[in-house]
Amino acid sequence: MRRGFSLFLLPLMLAASPFTLNPLAAEPDGAIIDASGDKALTYPVAKRLDLIEDHFGVKVADPYRWLENDVRADPAVRDWVDSENALTRRYIDGLPGRAAIKERMQALFSHGRYTVPRKAGNRYFYGYNKGLQNQTPLYVRDGLDGKQRLILDPNDWAKDGASALAEWAPSPNGRYLAYAMQDAGSDWRSLRVLDVDGGKRMDDRVDWVKFSQIAWDGRGEGFFYSRFAAPAPGEAFQSSNEDQQLYYHRIGTAQDQDQLIYATPDRPALSHQAQVTSDGQWLVIQSFVGMDPRREIHVARLDGQPVNPRLLAKGPARDWRLIGSRGSTLYFITDDHAPHMRVVALDAERPRRGPREIVPERDETLAGGSLVGNRMILAYMAQAQTVAELVELDGRKVSDVPLPGYGTAAGFGGRDGDPETFFSFSGFVTPSSIYRFDTATLQSSLFAQPDLPFDPNDYGIEQRVYPSKDGTPIPITILRKKALADHATAAPTILYGYGGFNISLTPGYSATRMAWLEQGGVYAIANLRGGGEFGKAWHDAGRGQNKQNVFDDFIAAAEWLKANGFTPKDGLAIEGRSNGGLLVGAVVNQRPDLFAAALPAVGVMDMLRFDRFTAGRYWVDDYGSPAKAQDFSLLYGYSPYHNILSGRNYPAILVSTADTDDRVVPAHSFKYAAALQAADLGERPHLLRVESRAGHGMGKPIDKLIDEYADSYAFAAAFTGLTIRSRP
Repeated sequence: MRRGFSLFLLPLMLAASPFTLNPLAAEPDGAIIDASGDKALTYPVAKRLDLIEDHFGVKVADPYRWLENDVRADPAVRDWVDSENALTRRYIDGLPGRAAIKERMQALFSHGRYTVPRKAGNRYFYGYNKGLQNQTPLYVRDGLDGKQRLILDPNDWAKDGASALAEWAPSPNGRYLAYAMQDAGSDWRSLRVLDVDGGKRMDDRVDWVKFSQIAWDGRGEGFFYSRFAAPAPGEAFQSSNEDQQLYYHRIGTAQDQDQLIYATPDRPALSHQAQVTSDGQWLVIQSFVGMDPRREIHVARLDGQPVNPRLLAKGPARDWRLIGSRGSTLYFITDDHAPHMRVVALDAERPRRGPREIVPERDETLAGGSLVGNRMILAYMAQAQTVAELVELDGRKVSDVPLPGYGTAAGFGGRDGDPETFFSFSGFVTPSSIYRFDTATLQSSLFAQPDLPFDPNDYGIEQRVYPSKDGTPIPITILRKKALADHATAAPTILYGYGGFNISLTPGYSATRMAWLEQGGVYAIANLRGGGEFGKAWHDAGRGQNKQNVFDDFIAAAEWLKANGFTPKDGLAIEGRSNGGLLVGAVVNQRPDLFAAALPAVGVMDMLRFDRFTAGRYWVDDYGSPAKAQDFSLLYGYSPYHNILSGRNYPAILVSTADTDDRVVPAHSFKYAAALQAADLGERPHLLRVESRAGHGMGKPIDKLIDEYADSYAFAAAFTGLTIRSRP
């Protein structure tokens, strides 16, 4: 089994009733002031439907339901989006400093970047981007010191650079490479196979793959993958994803000959993913319903006979994360009788024996693990930082894993009997370097290191804690030039948050964020409840009926930054993506007075219909279900689309989405932007930016990424008072 995990090394300094308002009550006045301050811009007209629905006795208006239609198929939606983009382009192109910050972002991307190598046979596969290549090509070396050879260059797949190399996996001996092609940022994948020896693509093609791993059998004759049925015409980017099935594809055959391995038509909400142990003996099938780590586990012996999965752990009820195997002994990280997680062994031949404890639960949360060679690498999330440890298979600790310093390590993939592993290490102001680690000798060596186009010593990283509304201490990390800190100078600030789905915000480098810091801006990252920084209890405190805690945490961060001299009175912008876009939309409605600008991107904005599209049904674990009366009341109370405060002065808002986002469909942003523009919210602009041939984020070409953030940060700078200079 070739898999890895991330080590989170961030030092962690890190219910009010929601607003329920008259939805979409105001008509627009239609005019805003453009960047020069002397020309009126008029929002495109968005027709309003007389559509009101009854939800548990509550009358809910949805006048912009028509914007849920596919922008590629509905001319009316397409024309409205084109008009919105034209308005936004005119406005942002008039902002001072937009060209300068784009130029600096390009310079900050202009250095070589490697991905963590994966070993197969005697070959090492890894990505390498020279700097400004839209997509990262894939290379191979025969032997660690072998000559680098290009085997896949996705930059040749589309003229606009919007086709990307997504998931990929070499066969166990390195002869073949199965890889996923992603077009225009969609979650849909097409799988192909490369003959690595000859460097030629084979005829194999597998379509309608989504949310899948690629798991080779031990003989390298084929691989397991997950797919959905082909959607009806016109429904590929909107229809709900249900009844996922697990298949086996044999190299050299057509997809219609693929073998169905596992499906649950009686439980269509279950999704299924495959892993194969590194010795090739066992197929492990993980089945789950939503985003919660609750899985049902089936196993099957891979001995050349028909694959016959049988139950190993009934569910979905507990978290079971496979980290390795020895013979029929499978090692898992689990929360079974252990809220902070423990390591157990299960016997694939005798599942009724139940789990045998290897590493017991302790106060710190066990965040991840990997079996490399004959030992395990485990990562614990503690109050101050995450510690990586090397552990024998009987649970005895060998040593801490030596790491280069403060930051985030990720990778640590491995295979049976081979002590060699690789990991990346990065920080807030340092791009990733790649290291090789030997679990037998405990020695690390540098594999690849980027050239830095700036001096990281010019920047300070400050960890603080602030109280939320209910007194809960919330960690926050503040990034800024040391000169600002030395002189206690308040400066225009972007506050970023996420707060959901058990996701931890940890140190990581961003070239676009560095451009903001270089200009003298402050960047703050709040570790809100709903994330994974403090384990299950922290996650639970920010989801479902506790979701308002997340908004309270973010609002308290904004107030604290101003009260403690980091941010001027009118100098705060907020930023969030996906669930973080929901966060931004909700807190703007609840406290519009706090913010000068807001940057909600690819956000979940209609909390009454999110579960009707593509992957939305998975999010019920965190949000609750709009179909349940108790959940409806809460969701309706904070839904950004339904709670816009007409008659109040709002911050400047740039809503960003993409036309091929089939994770959070762009209708969320379309409807929200139309509702903003229809309300009386003051003179500051409320604009919509829609990227073409792009999705939720993964696979976005570098040039589109730079353009998006140049627009966003020039917009934020204009309203927070940050002066952008060509040479900071």
